[in-house]
Amino acid sequence: MHATLGRDGRPPDTGDPLPAFWHQAYFWAPLPPDMLGADGHPKTGTGLIPDLGLPQRMWAGGRLRFHAPLWIGALADKTTTVESVSEKTGRSGRLGFVTLRHEIWQDGSPAVTEWQDIVYREPPKNRSPAEPPLAYTNETASEAHSFNSTLLFRYSALTFNGHRIHYDLDYARQVEGYSGLVVHGPLLAQMLMQLAERQIGPLRTFSFRATAALLHTETATFCFGKDGELWVRGPDGRQCMTAQAS
Repeated sequence: MHATLGRDGRPPDTGDPLPAFWHQAYFWAPLPPDMLGADGHPKTGTGLIPDLGLPQRMWAGGRLRFHAPLWIGALADKTTTVESVSEKTGRSGRLGFVTLRHEIWQDGSPAVTEWQDIVYREPPKNRSPAEPPLAYTNETASEAHSFNSTLLFRYSALTFNGHRIHYDLDYARQVEGYSGLVVHGPLLAQMLMQLAERQIGPLRTFSFRATAALLHTETATFCFGKDGELWVRGPDGRQCMTAQAS
């Protein structure tokens, strides 16, 4: 993860605290091929998440509370609970919303609580994409980041994310209707967290919401504003993600 994110200095080692959000590289739940959907994710209706009849999955956002450091090399336990399931119909068609709560414990005490918001959608032919909002330009600190297929493949492998929109260009274009590979929402959030830590120090809470896809051919501006506000601005000025850190 240290190399994939291009971080400077010595990589974290046994006995060090795990950097914020790096728990995404742990607690894999691998399934055999016959339990995966066409998009590479686990089939809905076979585990915690019910089958809503909506084939396309998107990690829409999340919230994190950091109670205590996770120490590298020490055993940890994670439990996942389905907090809510709902459906609605909007401009983009039918949508299904699932919120998962992940709790990570170490040495008998809570370390991280994470709420993961997942949206399930209809195929592109059945929906009208919403116009993305424009991002603010009043940041007090910013940094530009570019992406490529190698970076997206490595992050997918590290997090055991089989979603084909991140590494299968033909699938992303022909099935999901994107013009390129999609940069992972959690990867954008990870880079915003690193920016926030450089501005305000260790995080106690972090929340984020994806508002538009960022593609692997694009360079984005990661922005920090007043009161811990953050956002990702695409090269055309669109807002791709908003976040709040404390």
